[in-house]
Amino acid sequence: MASIPKKAQTARFLKALQSIKGKPYERGFSLPGAFYTDPLWTQIESSELFARDWFCVGRVEEVGQPGDFFSFDHVGEPLLVVHGRDGVIRVLANVCRHRGTVIAEGSGNTRKFLCPYHHWAYDTTGQLLNAPHLESHEAFNMRQCRLPEIKCEFWQGFIFANLNTRAAGIGKQLEALDPVIKNYHLEQMSLRYLADETWETNWKCLLENFMEGYHLTPLHKDTLHKVNPSRLCSHLAPGKRHFGYSVGFTTRVPKGRVGHPDLTEEEGNTCVMFAVPPGLLVGLGSDYSSFLCIRPESADRVRVKMGLVFFGDHWAQRDVDKAVKLFQHTMDEDKQVLLRVQQGLGSRYHAPGPLASRNLEGTIWDFYQYLSHSLTTAKKSTRN
Repeated sequence: MASIPKKAQTARFLKALQSIKGKPYERGFSLPGAFYTDPLWTQIESSELFARDWFCVGRVEEVGQPGDFFSFDHVGEPLLVVHGRDGVIRVLANVCRHRGTVIAEGSGNTRKFLCPYHHWAYDTTGQLLNAPHLESHEAFNMRQCRLPEIKCEFWQGFIFANLNTRAAGIGKQLEALDPVIKNYHLEQMSLRYLADETWETNWKCLLENFMEGYHLTPLHKDTLHKVNPSRLCSHLAPGKRHFGYSVGFTTRVPKGRVGHPDLTEEEGNTCVMFAVPPGLLVGLGSDYSSFLCIRPESADRVRVKMGLVFFGDHWAQRDVDKAVKLFQHTMDEDKQVLLRVQQGLGSRYHAPGPLASRNLEGTIWDFYQYLSHSLTTAKKSTRN
């Protein structure tokens, strides 16, 4: 069978997204399997979403002290988050200005970054400090050489970056979400657990899984079902840059026992699950919260930074460990089922299925609407 030209293949995907734009929840069906298995489409999503929109890189606590840094790869771009000795947190290009070597690896604390190839040195603001044997070069000014700085903003304790220098601020775009989550004071919670993994599934499968309550009872029957069952899920009205749902607790939590004093009794007994696509997922609770920062590595691989943040300094280590154990258990259950989802999406027998009610899978339809709206420019970047 002859392969479909890239241009025609892209047009087919865009037509499918256009066909669902603005349709009501009651007519929602899942996307065709090719949206999750086709490498070309993953490349389009990487270039049009992850390389043009705001993406979350982690929490400010990860670089809490001057000199703290961590490095990562974002859809092919080596980047570096560093708390400068001048007190400013920046996102920098992690590429030496000499011959392009990736400078830093992993995370840590440093006074300067030293390129392993020819020992060009940069300070924690990205300014070049030393370029051995380049003093006499007539066309090179060391003082004007620095690592490129990536557009960066902070919201609710998270660090966001954007490769698109003309993008509007993320905080402004999320103003509609603020009234829903402000009393939880996510920005005051402290990071107590962090992990970095690669899952063998499409990034959208992971996002959809985290953002729907339909599976809480059947998949997590011995864990989350006992705390946050599917029957207590309620869809939240989406905004331009977010969507989500809330889920109640089976056992009421007395007001004032945990969480910020601003919380109402209802808020204290409600977990808010929200997404800031394409890459941030948050499970916001009164006492502690979970988050995932995701980015695609390929059609069937996604990089996941996951963590837990806790409100208050009263937490005993055994209670933190208990929360971590529950989180790890549920994440493992999700990981195993998503591997099976990815396998099934590649089957010739797979066909789109109807989505459950708005309270259970309305967020999936919200996500599709985001994709439909955001990827209308994909054709421009894939012309060849």
